[in-house]
Amino acid sequence: MNLHATRRTGAALCAIALSSTALVACSNDNTADTTATSAATSAASEAPAADKAAGEDRGPITFAMGRNDTDKIIPIIEKWNAEHPDEQVTLSELAGEADDQRDTLVQSLQAKNADYDVMALDVVWTADFAANQWLEPLEGDYAVDTSKLLQSTVDSATYNGKLYALPQNTNGQLLFRNTDIIAEAPDTFADIKSACEAIETDCLTTQLKQYEGLTVNTLGFIHGWGGEVIDANGEPTVESDAAKAGLQALVDAYADGTIAKGSTAATEEETNLAFTEGKTAFAINWPYMYSNAEEAGLNFEVQPLVGENGVGASTLGGYNNGINIYSKHKATARDFIEFIVSEENQLSFAEASFPPVLASIYDDADLIKEHPYLPALKESLENAKPRPVSPFYPAISKAIQDNSYAALTSGKSVDDAAKDMAAAIQQAK
Repeated sequence: MNLHATRRTGAALCAIALSSTALVACSNDNTADTTATSAATSAASEAPAADKAAGEDRGPITFAMGRNDTDKIIPIIEKWNAEHPDEQVTLSELAGEADDQRDTLVQSLQAKNADYDVMALDVVWTADFAANQWLEPLEGDYAVDTSKLLQSTVDSATYNGKLYALPQNTNGQLLFRNTDIIAEAPDTFADIKSACEAIETDCLTTQLKQYEGLTVNTLGFIHGWGGEVIDANGEPTVESDAAKAGLQALVDAYADGTIAKGSTAATEEETNLAFTEGKTAFAINWPYMYSNAEEAGLNFEVQPLVGENGVGASTLGGYNNGINIYSKHKATARDFIEFIVSEENQLSFAEASFPPVLASIYDDADLIKEHPYLPALKESLENAKPRPVSPFYPAISKAIQDNSYAALTSGKSVDDAAKDMAAAIQQAK
């Protein structure tokens, strides 16, 4: 759920590798990985260098990240390399599709390779990688200060009470409202339902197609009504009264037309088109839609999601930076991921509409003038919930999608949907 970005060419990426000994072969094709790891590197990476002190494991590192967002990190790598001639960072560009990125990283880690020292992980992968012991815990010599970061982002990088990655950037959903159709901002979801009774156009468009977007939006309703999908021990809790109330609210809103019927075929892009073309009064989407709505000439406002009793609970997007347990230069890796969350670098993310994790950035007056949605996004992120932090997240997401979609479109009762969802989650453990 990261914001779209313009891809840099392979030649530009090669320019980042200032060291003549860089282990990266750059190309312009769509392969999942641009790193050519030497036989010597593979042979040297049979076991993690866990016994080294932080001061002894320094040197050049490779940073792996999906190609869609590398234009945001390139200037930061260039600054680091200019300041650290003996500890150059080389960018390894992964595929644009999240599943392909994950496959590439998993194959490397299963082979105990050190070809990626730092990995930009989709937030939902962090627990999985930690459970597989592929990430160096950020404690002891590798401890980092997270006190200035948005707490929800830190939570997404924490597994079993231990920090395994450092948040890099984040993302939260916003509620967009066409003010020519509905003038007043809703305080609760009931306000949306009431406001929409008097309009002829579609009311609320969101992503309910059977893919990850459906998981995200189902979680938004479950969390917005005070429920959870799993507890701290990974046990399913979706049959609780609060969780079922949230799912019921989603199903009822779709059935009575509060949520547009087209939503069950909508991804983020269909939602974007419906709102920017003035076909829906409200839309739930990510901040990238703000500039699109401006360009379309709409009169609109944004706010955090609304739930049963007030501000709702967006689902988090973004990347967490994890250090490969097999890396030989973990101290450099640790310093580099902390460098990324410096005020200057986080400001550059915000200027590129790549939501930062440093909380203070959202209070910058000049930046707010340029990006007026920032205060609403900060409130959204402060109330956001990570997707279930579990090494079995793919199975959890599938359980949510299958049963939520059946409840929305096939008449499956919420009680049965929650029961089957819980059973599938339990079986996946």
